[in-house]
Amino acid sequence: MNTPTRMAGYALGLAAVFAAALGAGKVVGGPDPVPPTAAHDGGGHGESQGGGHDSGAPEVPGGLQVAQDGYRLTPVDGGLPVGQAAPFRFRIVGPDGAAVMDYTPTHDKDLHLIAVRRDLTGFQHVHPTMAADGTWSVPLAADAPGQYRIFTDFRPAAREEALTLGVDVPARGDYRPAPLPAPTRSVTVDGYTVTLAGDLVPGTASKLTLSVSEGGRSVTDLQPYLAAYGHLVALRDGDLAYLHVHPDGEPGDGRTAPGPDITFYAEVPSAGAYRLFLDFQHAGEVRTAAFTAVAGGAELPPAPPAPGHDDDGHSHD
Repeated sequence: MNTPTRMAGYALGLAAVFAAALGAGKVVGGPDPVPPTAAHDGGGHGESQGGGHDSGAPEVPGGLQVAQDGYRLTPVDGGLPVGQAAPFRFRIVGPDGAAVMDYTPTHDKDLHLIAVRRDLTGFQHVHPTMAADGTWSVPLAADAPGQYRIFTDFRPAAREEALTLGVDVPARGDYRPAPLPAPTRSVTVDGYTVTLAGDLVPGTASKLTLSVSEGGRSVTDLQPYLAAYGHLVALRDGDLAYLHVHPDGEPGDGRTAPGPDITFYAEVPSAGAYRLFLDFQHAGEVRTAAFTAVAGGAELPPAPPAPGHDDDGHSHD
């Protein structure tokens, strides 16, 4: 047999062995890859944040990215003052490189801004105003020094879905992180008691009911705030993955009572510890009740080191 013939036979033999190996791998190695499950709602006031993504790919939870689908959150100011509010300015830059000028309102506002320290303290939910050049501005102050996460929740008019973009900004000073509070079913804020019923289950729509009372009496005249009787933000401890959900029903729909119960359906992406922040309005004032909730049997994270010491025992300057 000449050399070309021998080489051709050798190549055919390799092809046969390779095909057989593929077949054996298919049988012995396990089932075919399972397609990714549909991603949970990552924010954006309960709307999908897909917008141009491969429908089979899992989505990144809201707020973890400073840019998505060509849109970018660009701070104009480099940090937050501590104690005394000052304008915090930023732009939303679109795929064309220019500031986004046109928005579709979600719950009465073109843009919602959430600020929270990395240890999940100092939560604020505010609504900036936009100047003629597309620069947003809102008076903002940090309660204490530390690294803060700024979330912007908005829907450009050119998109069918909302976006939640996030960026870290510093508040200079001696940062002393606080431990995550233990889970509880009831918290009190400004004389109002808010009770939580229901549990977070990763990957499913979990029913959560928050009931508001004052002085031992149920509050049955909650006031609409941003077109709802309550707003709930969930943030995952560790990376601050953001989930913004809204209640089941709305004022004036003929079936939703103005308290004491506000029911939400929240889908968290994973096991872990979460902070839940409920905004509600009564007697003309908006108040925020905060809870720690644990999903999927996770444990609370360890407490941070004692103030003034690093993990290795050295003091801070």
